[in-house]
Amino acid sequence: MKARLESLSKIEALEKIRSIANYQFGRRAGIRLFPKNVKLAFSPNTGRIKHIFLNGELLCTLRPTNGYFGLTLYGARRLAKILPRPRLRVVIQGEVAEFIKQGKSVFAKHVVAADQEIRPMEEVLVTDQNDEVIAVGRAILTGTEMPRFKRGVAVKVRHGVNES
Repeated sequence: MKARLESLSKIEALEKIRSIANYQFGRRAGIRLFPKNVKLAFSPNTGRIKHIFLNGELLCTLRPTNGYFGLTLYGARRLAKILPRPRLRVVIQGEVAEFIKQGKSVFAKHVVAADQEIRPMEEVLVTDQNDEVIAVGRAILTGTEMPRFKRGVAVKVRHGVNES
């Protein structure tokens, strides 16, 4: 059975991704993260939005499994400029920054601070103490648990700034 192809106009598609971003990242994040000049790539099989580009760089991918965005480092840095601290941030100790930059997971014992509203499986920005984005990934623990726990993975890192 063939999948139904979505046929969205550019305006409808832009409204759709902005609405998802507002829900996922916070009020008014969508319009600031996705200006009018973003380019959208669609899945050839389903016709659904797959990738969002800005200035020739991939910002994020719209995951078909859950309908949320998976950020690239470029998208994470852009989002960090948009969102006020501490929104969606996990701040880590300086001595482990090099490991995290290589794409290693963030362990709870290395978390200095975290947004109290972070929920498990949420997209998060991993930053150093100067609010420099060093990685992006998915939260495993809540923002409240991260700095309190002394064991276990707090964030499963997807991209680190120094990954080979």
